[in-house]
Amino acid sequence: MSGHSFGAVTTEAVSGEALPLSGTKLTDPRIRAAVIFSPSTPVSTTAERAFGAVKIPWLMMTGTKDTAPIGPADMKSRLAVYPALQGAPKYQVVLNNAEHSAFTDRALPGDREPRNPNHHRVILALSTAFWDAYLRGDRDALAWLNGTGPRSVMEPADDWKASP
Repeated sequence: MSGHSFGAVTTEAVSGEALPLSGTKLTDPRIRAAVIFSPSTPVSTTAERAFGAVKIPWLMMTGTKDTAPIGPADMKSRLAVYPALQGAPKYQVVLNNAEHSAFTDRALPGDREPRNPNHHRVILALSTAFWDAYLRGDRDALAWLNGTGPRSVMEPADDWKASP
């Protein structure tokens, strides 16, 4: 499953997040991996409580300027998700100067940065390798993802973390 912004919140909820306050889970057992564009931590709990027990691989994508046009999500909230994941493979790319709209086909009102065409190249390469590795069992895709492959499409100022 994958989603961006509010879709990311939904993806987190159905792919292993423990919901705030109650700790209830809405995990759908059919979901085997998740790509989360603009992840965020719930405001009423910690990232560790929310995501510490996720059991499936997650790939998270955000940008250095990915703040929510609606709601409180900021970079601190977005970057807190990766270290909170404990029990499954996890990956995170932070695209330099990418705003919230970097994961869409058009700019949003209020965007200030020019669109970087390489961002879509990175998004496509990483998400395809991730899906191939974790849904198709493609060993070459997994080796690419866990090796130097991601850096081969990214720009030097982009950040990549992998914990397979």
